[in-house]
Amino acid sequence: MSKTKLRVVLASGLTLALAACALLPFGKPCGSGAGSVLDEALCVGRGAETFPAADEDYFADMDYGITRDPAAVAKALDPYVPGIAPADAKAAAVKGRNNWIVWTGGNDRMWDLLATKSVGLLDFLKILSNHPSLNYSRDNRWKYLGLVNEPCFEKGTGPRADRFGLWLDVRSPGCKPDPFENEAKYPGVKIGARGKTVPVGSYYGYATGIVGLRLFPNPDFDEAAAAKWDPVRFYTDPSYYNDKKLVRPYRVGMSCGFCHVGPNPSNPPKDPEHPKWENLNSNPGAQYFWVDRIFVWNVDPSSFPYQLFHTSRPGALDTSFISTDYINNPRTMNAVYNLGARLRLAKLLGEEKLAGGELDNEHLNKYVPAGSPLAQFYEAPDKVWTPRVLKDGSDSVGALGALNRVFVNIGLFSEEWLEHFRPFVGGKRFTPFPIATANKNSSYWKATEAQTPDVALFFLASAQPDLLKNAPGGAAYLTTDKAKLERGKVVFAENCARCHSSKMPAKTPSFFPGNGCVGPDYLKCWNQYWAWTKTPEFKREMTRIVKARDFLHDNYLSNELRVPVTLLETNACASLATNAIRGDIWDNFSSESYKNLPSVGTITVHQPYTGEPRPYQMPAGGRGYIRPASLVSVWSTAPFLLNNTLGDFYWSGSVADRMKSFDSGIEQLLWPARRKGAHTYVTASGKRVPGVIDVTSAQTFLRVPKGYLPGFLQPLVTPLAKLGSPLFGEDGVEIGPIPKGTPINLVSNMDLDQRGKALDVLLKIRGDLNALPKDATDAQAREAFANLVDPLLDISKCPDFVVNRGHYFGTDYSPDEPGLSDADKWALIEFLKTM
Repeated sequence: MSKTKLRVVLASGLTLALAACALLPFGKPCGSGAGSVLDEALCVGRGAETFPAADEDYFADMDYGITRDPAAVAKALDPYVPGIAPADAKAAAVKGRNNWIVWTGGNDRMWDLLATKSVGLLDFLKILSNHPSLNYSRDNRWKYLGLVNEPCFEKGTGPRADRFGLWLDVRSPGCKPDPFENEAKYPGVKIGARGKTVPVGSYYGYATGIVGLRLFPNPDFDEAAAAKWDPVRFYTDPSYYNDKKLVRPYRVGMSCGFCHVGPNPSNPPKDPEHPKWENLNSNPGAQYFWVDRIFVWNVDPSSFPYQLFHTSRPGALDTSFISTDYINNPRTMNAVYNLGARLRLAKLLGEEKLAGGELDNEHLNKYVPAGSPLAQFYEAPDKVWTPRVLKDGSDSVGALGALNRVFVNIGLFSEEWLEHFRPFVGGKRFTPFPIATANKNSSYWKATEAQTPDVALFFLASAQPDLLKNAPGGAAYLTTDKAKLERGKVVFAENCARCHSSKMPAKTPSFFPGNGCVGPDYLKCWNQYWAWTKTPEFKREMTRIVKARDFLHDNYLSNELRVPVTLLETNACASLATNAIRGDIWDNFSSESYKNLPSVGTITVHQPYTGEPRPYQMPAGGRGYIRPASLVSVWSTAPFLLNNTLGDFYWSGSVADRMKSFDSGIEQLLWPARRKGAHTYVTASGKRVPGVIDVTSAQTFLRVPKGYLPGFLQPLVTPLAKLGSPLFGEDGVEIGPIPKGTPINLVSNMDLDQRGKALDVLLKIRGDLNALPKDATDAQAREAFANLVDPLLDISKCPDFVVNRGHYFGTDYSPDEPGLSDADKWALIEFLKTM
């Protein structure tokens, strides 16, 4: 190979081993090319009608047992579907919950592909396992991984003959069979080796022992693959399992419940490793989910990808880590509370305009009677009223469109989705995932569209707050001082309710005329509203509302408005996400009005080594805004901020541990000087506060195991290693060292869309690191890396590195309002505990 060619391959490899990933095959889709490829179901003639929603009420004990009382479900749904019969209400809720927890929509194909695309980092078959070589098993799965052990299973203590020798959980004696495994009622898609070397199975797969993960026979596991399969080496031999040609007997599918089912805060399990169904709720979000351990199965602190995932605190995940936007952006997984109140708020302030492919989204009015209140959220030809699920409010095409986008993001119709970007590393032009194509070429997409209305009905019926007063021992954490509680209400009304209440003064909508004023004039409308919230008129009216006895009843405790990050001062990376801007991957799932939002102006960022403040101009076109978080059940949701960086994390999920997290988080929120961090940075008030910058905890490398390298490179590995190359070892390519203490986002946020500029920087990185001796010390690595800081900042897509900053309302760090007294802060905290 020429020196020039090798230089280019290795330079590209710096961003999560692009050299290997770019050249790996994408499997064997039916058809080829964007717009022409079919999903596996349609490929063999299975229409959407052959995937009816499961109707067994298997999860009846979950969610406070709501579906055990059809009359209660009907009563909860009657405001939205007037006159609905109890039997129909229950049936809809049951189907909606089943979809949420066990429907994977064919995404097992994508997760199997990504086991290769991640060059061996991600392997859900390992995550499911109990093999002694692993750091985890069913015994500590909750504590170590933050994953919910499924009731009715026990730890598998050896290889299962019925699962090709994999060490998987086994069903408990005395438990009835999983009804979703019934392949006669729910026949799987017969394709490839299914029905030959492996069973066909059910289209819901097999239960795995982890809520939200389902096991599917692998259609690529033919006779040749079966002959090569060795379950012992799969767990113990890196030269075997680090082979891109390895075909596993099963693929693992993921449901929405994987990231959303969690322990019921008000009825937690006595032993979190052994919950019962009644201890689980469908809506809290995976607050204890250790992304770094789940998506990098073999934890290695010297691996830069592990360090990157490790920036996700428990319960936070960058939802764009597959369809990368070149920004490391971990965010909390949203809880679903008081959905009815949220929809009413959308009708009041959530109007958006649609155009182009956005118009191809389905809407609730297709599935409910014309007179139903749920039919009022779309008006032909181009108007919707919508809640927004993502933190930046970008998924703005209607409730069902937002739901369906989530399914695509976890692999629905991955055959088409993966045609529009390169997973993990990017490096090719992004193009929109077209809804029209999904409607034409994917049976799984159509089946999902048909089922998501029932998901919405399920949450309308079930997503009630989890109250501290109802939790075991919860009353002991609530004040009995009525005067203090009343003062807390006033403080909340005057300082917090302008963002954190869906009940607001009648004058509020007048500040957001037309389509919620979303579009070029939004910032002007917002500024007028914000100025009004400081007036005696607003505070007087809001105080009356907050003091009403029913204030907390059916209140979403957010106003869903887009708040400029210039005002919030929180880390800007979430608001800079680009996947939903015009022409990008989620173009069809963001509204025209979102795409026309103005720039919020200039923010201050800080050089990650020196702390020097620098101005950064925020772009227009949708970016620069964040929705206020809902405060429903806020006592149970700490740590705080959109990335869980404020407050101490406790893993058990008990009421006592939740309250310890709440206490530490709320104090850091309201007393910013108590925040943690080795760095200090300047706020808009001119004052400095401590802050955290995520840095590598060890000297790290970007590695590509030999078995994942492109074929033309594999024969060169051993000869180059023997010649002393610092980039090649006996096991593959190793790029580094990246010194300990390097800001992780300095490397991860490189904007590869700046093609010529980015390549120059990558080549400089490659050259400077290549000049180091093979066993370079950290001091030598830091010296070499010092020359790379400014070039990396120059191509950074988000140069904001302080992750725990912002939200100074009610404190002395707010630039234009006085801070609260300590007494008022403590009174406010007491009121927050009642939510």
